[in-house]
Amino acid sequence: MFGLDERLKYHLYASYINLGSGTEKLSTLAVGKPGSNPLAGDAYLFFSKDRTCVKILRWNIDGYILYEKRLERGTFELPRFKPGERWIELEWRHFFMIMSGIPLKYARFRNRLDIRM
Repeated sequence: MFGLDERLKYHLYASYINLGSGTEKLSTLAVGKPGSNPLAGDAYLFFSKDRTCVKILRWNIDGYILYEKRLERGTFELPRFKPGERWIELEWRHFFMIMSGIPLKYARFRNRLDIRM
């Protein structure tokens, strides 16, 4: 089944991509990430230079799925990262905020009870 949820790992590419980049180029970048395994189903996020478009690459059983979201108005807000850093790992909640247009700068998370079995 296609989908993005809290069970996945999200990796943000810290450089901008050309909007014409397709599955082949993006999968080459994803495979080049140290310590990652694109075939495990992780999601890889790539943003355009003007931050109005995001492409998300994910492996699903027998091939890559390429999601694309293009904003009609506004831009995606990205987290800060260290110069020279190529990849940033995102938590689900940060990914969700970026996709929903929630400002990361002002977001504060309260401690919640987390019971895992």
